Amino acid sequence: MQDPSPHIPVLLQPILTHLAPISGVWLDGTLGAGGYARALLAAGAAQVIGVDRDPLALNMARDWGAEFGARLRLVQGNFAQLDAHAGQPLDGVVLDLGVSSMQLDLPERGFSFSKDGPLDMRMSQSGPSARDIVNGASEETLADILFHYGEERASRRIARAILRARAEAPIERTGQLAQIVSGCLPRPKPGQSHPATRSFQGLRIAVNAEFDALVDGLEAAERALKPGGFLAVVSFHSLEDRVVKRFLAQRAGQGGGGNRFAPEAPQRAARFELIEKKGISADAAELDANPRARSARLRLARRTDAPASPADRAALGLPRISEV
Repeated sequence: MQDPSPHIPVLLQPILTHLAPISGVWLDGTLGAGGYARALLAAGAAQVIGVDRDPLALNMARDWGAEFGARLRLVQGNFAQLDAHAGQPLDGVVLDLGVSSMQLDLPERGFSFSKDGPLDMRMSQSGPSARDIVNGASEETLADILFHYGEERASRRIARAILRARAEAPIERTGQLAQIVSGCLPRPKPGQSHPATRSFQGLRIAVNAEFDALVDGLEAAERALKPGGFLAVVSFHSLEDRVVKRFLAQRAGQGGGGNRFAPEAPQRAARFELIEKKGISADAAELDANPRARSARLRLARRTDAPASPADRAALGLPRISEV
């Protein structure tokens, strides 16, 4: 088990600055190494409820969280049910989407293409793994996962290569898969990301059903937040950010503009007020200190007193894979 201190929470300072003063009960739905939870407690939160589906994160938190006593309450679960985990109205919710650097740093978790390990990628350490999908899904499904979840243009070429490889022997390791993907793509130029980046992203999203959990979690936050309560969401790729952006625009009562193919979406009572409508990116100082912040985007909103209701999911642009 590694010390959590090297894991720097992304866009933390803008959260603390824009949502000050921090007070009351907050929920950190993606506890990870605890950077946001500790900062919220230090900034004045009366209590933080730390939720994570990864047992490792909770085991680590029992060590660093001891100093906070009852001010930190730990819950193992998915942030998709954060209102049930909270069990009370909240003054704020923070979500840091995607895989944590803590998970990437552990080869045995199977998230990283740069460190060989078992092909796993399960955040909860239960259920079907990336190995199951890679060795069991059809070529069409694999290609769809890589294209829709990973935004990988060479998805069909990679899917065919995976099927050829697994016909000879099961693909068990992250290193094997990374080599297969790299063999389908040009050698990266200096400064470009690893060729397997998009494919591993797509598989991770599929394994953990991340888009369904994201919308469920946003709806749960709407139900749980008090009027005036804050929602802060940090995303790390364009697909996540698009869903968060559209959800908040929809819940802020902003109808779509309409076109000749679809009528203008109706205006609805605002459930949220947007803060910094264009989203917030890391400044130069944070990028120097934490390169992981390069692709991060923060979106902030304040809950109104309008009753919560289900979102129009068809308008959120959720990518769908039929067999996953």
